[in-house]
Amino acid sequence: MKRSTTALLALGTVTAAVVGGVLFLGAGDGTGSPGRGGDGLPPATATVVRTDLVLSKTVDGRIDFAQRRAVKAAVEGTVTVAAAEGKTVRRGEALYELNDKPVTLLYGPVPAFRGMKKGHRGSDVLQLERNLRDLGYGAGLYVDTEYGEDTEAAVKRWQKHLNRETTGRVGRGDVVFQPGEVKVVSADAALADQVGPDAPVLTIASTRPVVRALLEQTDGALTARGTKVEVTLPSGKTVPGKVAGTVRPEGEDGAEGGGGQEGITVEVVLDGGSRAASGEDAEAAASVTFVSEARKGVLAVPVEAVVALRGENGGYGLQVVKGGTSEMVRVETGMTAGGRIEVSGAGLRAGMKVGVAKP
Repeated sequence: MKRSTTALLALGTVTAAVVGGVLFLGAGDGTGSPGRGGDGLPPATATVVRTDLVLSKTVDGRIDFAQRRAVKAAVEGTVTVAAAEGKTVRRGEALYELNDKPVTLLYGPVPAFRGMKKGHRGSDVLQLERNLRDLGYGAGLYVDTEYGEDTEAAVKRWQKHLNRETTGRVGRGDVVFQPGEVKVVSADAALADQVGPDAPVLTIASTRPVVRALLEQTDGALTARGTKVEVTLPSGKTVPGKVAGTVRPEGEDGAEGGGGQEGITVEVVLDGGSRAASGEDAEAAASVTFVSEARKGVLAVPVEAVVALRGENGGYGLQVVKGGTSEMVRVETGMTAGGRIEVSGAGLRAGMKVGVAKP
């Protein structure tokens, strides 16, 4: 991971107190008395504002495509047309050619586990018939789970269009079933390569763009599905997104889960889908900002405005300045982010002036 930045607090040389592991800096002397300038007023003031506070972490990422998986050869042969990297392949189009025959992409969730011919029954036959219908070869075809004469006739029409031998049978390895159109990520077998059964020929992915980013092992809370993020794309455009889950880094064997020795790889989906990343350079780095906590519309002051009150009751206060006078007001503190801290208390409102340490 090249870059990892976290929202930090700006620290000055002033009185400090620690609450819940957060360092608060006071404008006073720590006794409950206001910090005093020459005329009894604080050396500087800040304004109480109503704002949103956000805790975030930004890491490097890169554009990718979801659901990478390998397509393996079903039979032995020679690659006569290699897969075209970067191409989007749709129903009825060839992923590659083996022994001078196209290996055709068809849609469906059930993998092609056998050759199909008349007399066969099954969900793979149903998928085949649906694809033949949707490709325009369904005249006289009754779509069901039986490979009948009507299926054989439709297959022959399809094979004739592909300039293949019109056998009426679908051989093992002639088709690959996938849930939908795919993006060719890489050609794992080159032209003239000899491939055997189960040898990877190409790597495909969904056409849905995602951004993958590496988080530290200690950032597990940010990897929850649905965590909102902002992605700055290579062009500088910022788009919202959310965490889809964790993935195994490329080249790492073992179970899924996104955990590696160096951190956790998360996959982020972009709001707007393919349009959001259209025209972006996939080789350039993006940045992903993860929001771990947010407080909307709270009163906040600079961290250095909060005074640690000593004495029997302790607590925290703000030195509220009104005209030429000031008074210490007890407050409750909340979330801290970006150098500001959430405050609340009786009579506290936006626009008030409070004392801070001299810059």
